[in-house]
Amino acid sequence: MTLSHRLALLAALFPVTALAAPVQLFDHISISPDGSRLLSLEEPAGESGQTVISRPVLYALPSGARSTLPLCHGCEASSFAWRRDGQALAYVLKDPSVKTLSVWQADRDGHHAVQVLTFKGTLQSLSYGPKGQLGVLAIENAHRQPGAMEAGAPPSGEINAQIDEQRIATIENGHLNWQSPADLYVYEYDWRPDGQGFVATAAPGNGDDHWWIAKLHAIENGHDTVLYTPPQQQQLNLPRVSPDGTKVSFIGGLMSDYGAIGGDAYSLDLTKPGAQPVNLTPGLKATVTDLSWDCGPGLIATGLKGDRSVIWSLQGGLRPLWEETMMLSNGRSEPSLSCAGQHTAIIRQSFEKAPEIAAGPIGQWKPVNRDNAALPPHLKARSLTWKSDGYSVQGWLLEPLKRKPGVEQNGKVPMIVYIHGGPSSASNPRYFRDNSKLAMALLNAGYDVFMPNPRGSYGQGEAFTAANRRDFGHGDLRDILRGVDMAEKVAPIDDHRLGLTGFSYGGYMTMWSVTQTDRFRAAAAGAGIANWLSYYGENNIDSWMLPFFGKSVYDDPDIYAHSSPILYIRQAHTPTFIYVGSADEECPMPQSQEFFHALQTLHVPSSLVIYPGQGHGMSSPQAWDDAVQRTIHWFDRYLVK
Repeated sequence: MTLSHRLALLAALFPVTALAAPVQLFDHISISPDGSRLLSLEEPAGESGQTVISRPVLYALPSGARSTLPLCHGCEASSFAWRRDGQALAYVLKDPSVKTLSVWQADRDGHHAVQVLTFKGTLQSLSYGPKGQLGVLAIENAHRQPGAMEAGAPPSGEINAQIDEQRIATIENGHLNWQSPADLYVYEYDWRPDGQGFVATAAPGNGDDHWWIAKLHAIENGHDTVLYTPPQQQQLNLPRVSPDGTKVSFIGGLMSDYGAIGGDAYSLDLTKPGAQPVNLTPGLKATVTDLSWDCGPGLIATGLKGDRSVIWSLQGGLRPLWEETMMLSNGRSEPSLSCAGQHTAIIRQSFEKAPEIAAGPIGQWKPVNRDNAALPPHLKARSLTWKSDGYSVQGWLLEPLKRKPGVEQNGKVPMIVYIHGGPSSASNPRYFRDNSKLAMALLNAGYDVFMPNPRGSYGQGEAFTAANRRDFGHGDLRDILRGVDMAEKVAPIDDHRLGLTGFSYGGYMTMWSVTQTDRFRAAAAGAGIANWLSYYGENNIDSWMLPFFGKSVYDDPDIYAHSSPILYIRQAHTPTFIYVGSADEECPMPQSQEFFHALQTLHVPSSLVIYPGQGHGMSSPQAWDDAVQRTIHWFDRYLVK
């Protein structure tokens, strides 16, 4: 899943009733190597149900003076890059009036733009090489947008007869010069400092599916050499070549979604053929989510430690540089920084503080803009920790500042448990935009919201992330239920008015939980999984299952049955609303149909809504509006009345 797809899911997942003032969102930032300019992709506040086009905004530092890059009407810019001397920038432009993409280059103020490429296909990860050349990841004549979050094409004809491969290319004289082999799908890459070749994560075949088995490659002039083959339980992200070219760092860990980065930091010596990576953060009780050689001397890592964002220096060992309970991002991963030439910039936010762009030395950032400075907190958040089977588990309890009349009964309030996707992910402190989050919709409707980070989540180290491997639903549900107990100890929660919801892994956990306990009085499952045995043959990304289940369903069906809600369906009594996109490739529609059919057969109150043409990311704001409103009405029906 690409960054834009992840942001679309996070930002669109849950429309709500409007807040008092709109919130300006910043989807991506990139600071120039000389620290004098900062480019931001900004999403203006839009009305619920409308598609919003982000706009590229250029800031002069430190003044914060801004200008918008001149684009054609309705055009959308993406994949920005700064030349290494900071005197030029480049970007990809999509013009809705034509079917091609273009790449443009402008001076550091965004002026004098010149088109350097027209291309039919997809383009992403634009970057400048050390000699001023432009590199990009491209799929020529792509059949669809890459990424499992996108809607799948309707099946027709011979399946897998033609597979799109994403390749590294350089832009030369208005054309692409392919640098990686035609049969290799490249996910991420970094330039070697001499400009001769790249280090990349890549795998042959289906790009949506094979990221979980990707290897680290050296690529030059159309040829590749495998540098490192990770074990089954490790995925690779963010290859970063050191300034002297002698080593490459990367993040390795158990990851359930491409783009949802987390693990330990590793370093591989490029001067020694056959060398094995060295773990730079062994036993770290935190998750590394970003790496950079450009933030300061040596390698800098950013990550998640419980409820806090942390920045470490990995120069000569692990040394904390900064940590705080807020979310940092550069628009790629979370937490993360934008670094260039030892200059840093961030998007920072929390549950109570709206997002803002800031720049400066690490930990000494100053606001670049104040678009959201006047926005007040609109909820109360507290971080909770509790023990479960020897683990220390963390989660967030959110309460509305004003309670909707009639929701509080006998001094107690209903609470919705909201389980994140993944499972390799985490619920982090972010400011909920108006018309954009289910959690805020629930708060506006008068509910408390509990967002647990059970085993399998990021933030507690690799052992914790892997703790639900081959045990989906069992230990993680115990963690969640004990977290509910903790929430009830610190807030006036009505245990007889508990609801449960989630999407993707959260949708699976919703389906699973209602077959294991009657503690929840209502549930809403988005894009869930009812039956791991049938799911294995229905989804288009079954490579993700091997790291988590150990073997294929054909080799070890019992471990898949062990965690399948449908095998326990006669224990389900909870009224459940179910929704899914008809073209979902990650959690296919038949899974929701199977669960709904079983509930209906057993006369359990249930409802199923299928959104035509929508993939796992459900790009239609109207579809999300409808799903969220139905979710609120479902909970109101069974928890408030």
